[in-house]
Amino acid sequence: MIVVTGATGNVGRPLVSLLAGAGEQVTAVSRRAPSDGLPAGVTHAVADLADFAGLGPVLKGADALFLLLAGELNGPGAPAAELFDLARGSGVRRVVLLSSQINGTRPDAPSHARLREFERALQLSGLEYTVLRAGGFASNAYAWAEGVRTRRTVHAPFADVALPVVDPADLAAVAAAALREDGHRGQVYVLTGPEAITPRRQAAVLGEVLGETVEFVELGREQARAHLAHFMPEEVIDGTLDILGTPLPEEQRPSADVERLLGRPARSFADWARDARGAFQ
Repeated sequence: MIVVTGATGNVGRPLVSLLAGAGEQVTAVSRRAPSDGLPAGVTHAVADLADFAGLGPVLKGADALFLLLAGELNGPGAPAAELFDLARGSGVRRVVLLSSQINGTRPDAPSHARLREFERALQLSGLEYTVLRAGGFASNAYAWAEGVRTRRTVHAPFADVALPVVDPADLAAVAAAALREDGHRGQVYVLTGPEAITPRRQAAVLGEVLGETVEFVELGREQARAHLAHFMPEEVIDGTLDILGTPLPEEQRPSADVERLLGRPARSFADWARDARGAFQ
C-alpha cells in the first residue's frame, strides 16, 4: 500500500490518479474529504499531519509514503525524526519527500529551516528515501485566476525575471516512479520546467490560451509583500521575494532531471496553462 499525503492538492491529486491507474493500493490523506471524489478503489483518510501520532493508523501496513509538507508541517512542531520513526515502526520501507530546490541553492534560508530538518531526518532514518527538490510551481499562477477571469489582468512583481517553473503533473509523475520503482534510493532530484519564463510572458501565454489579451501590471516589492502577507507566514515573505526577484543562476537554470527520469521533455508553462484553462475563463 502507498500512502499519499496532501492528496487533494496540485501534486497529490494527479499522483493518486497515477498510482491508482497503475493498479496500486492507495490511501489518500488530507485534512478534509475531497469535494469531487477520488479514483475508484482509493481509500481516503482524514488526518492532521502535524499530529504524528494520529498518522499511526493510516501508516499501518503501508509499504511506501509520499510526504508533502503542507502548512501545518512547515511550522514548529515535533522533531521530524519522530514521524520517520513512526513510519518505520508501521512497516513503511520507502519514503519520497517533496522538498524545494532552495534547500540546495540557499542552504541557510530561514524560510526553509523546517523542510531542511525533514530532509536531514529522512536521510538519517534508515528508510529507503528519495528527495524531490522542486522549483517554483506553474500552478502558482492560479493566484492570478480571479484577475484574469474578471479583468483579463495579471498583477505580479518582477515582470521580467525568468524562472523555470515546473508543472505539478511532472512532480507527480516522478514521485510515482520513485514510489513504485527501484533505483531511486538515496537520490536527490532537482525538478524544474524545460525553460525559464518571466511573469510577463506567463500572462501572455494565458492570453494565448484564452484567445484574448491579458494585460500585465507590475507590482513593486512592497506592494507584493503586502499581497503575500494575506496568505503567507511573515518569516517566509522576504525570502520568497528574494528568490522571485534576485534568483541565483542555478535557480534560473532548467534541470534535466524530469526528462531523464520520465524519458520525455518536461511540460512547459503553456502545457500547464492549456490544462488549467477552465480556471481562467
